[in-house]
Amino acid sequence: MEYIYSALVLHAAGKQVTEDSIAGILKSAGVEPDVARIKALTASLEGVNIDEAIKSAAVAVSAPAAAAAAPAGEPKKEEKKEEKKKEEAVSEEEAAAGLSALFG
Repeated sequence: MEYIYSALVLHAAGKQVTEDSIAGILKSAGVEPDVARIKALTASLEGVNIDEAIKSAAVAVSAPAAAAAAPAGEPKKEEKKEEKKKEEAVSEEEAAAGLSALFG
């Protein structure tokens, strides 16, 4: 992730995202740069509009979050069932522990 973060820092600062600039940021952060990773990152960013990529990622993230918030009533019922099962499991474990203390 530090490689992507360094590219984003360079982009936010208005600098060119190059292999040397990414390596410089990583070195200043105390990370030993991996040349192969840097080359792969710069190659994958060629021709990419980073601003548009960030905007489309933000839209892609917010859409599932809104969809997940819609059916709020159903998960509550499932959570209650799971809580009851957990309570039953705990009480059975406690009973088994109590019996082992008597006979063990």
